[in-house]
Amino acid sequence: QVQLVESGGGLVQAGGSLRLACAASGRTFNTYGWFRQAPGKEREFVAAISWSGGVRFVTDSVKGRFTISRDNAKNTMYLQMNSLKPEDTAVYYCAAKYNTDITNGQYDFWGQGTQVTVSA
Repeated sequence: QVQLVESGGGLVQAGGSLRLACAASGRTFNTYGWFRQAPGKEREFVAAISWSGGVRFVTDSVKGRFTISRDNAKNTMYLQMNSLKPEDTAVYYCAAKYNTDITNGQYDFWGQGTQVTVSA
């Protein structure tokens, strides 16, 4: 059974940092991604990474502040979030797929999400 479990969310002041983790179990995938959904808004893509970690992509709004990485030994993906802004407040979801297209937003499996709240 495939499971994706996010952790690391919480409340932080603007300018602060958080590191999210997504532990996968059941199998490995070719592509892993982070998405977020703010209240009243549609879910948006944040970042994606290949299984090897050799290919990474982050959306422009977080470029230079967020870093995506993987630890294959732990089958875990991370999202290091620095210089957080109130507009980063959202539920963050991890996702995984067999497809190797890192720019395609279609994913096969999703986690339950973790809340990130950034106070002004």
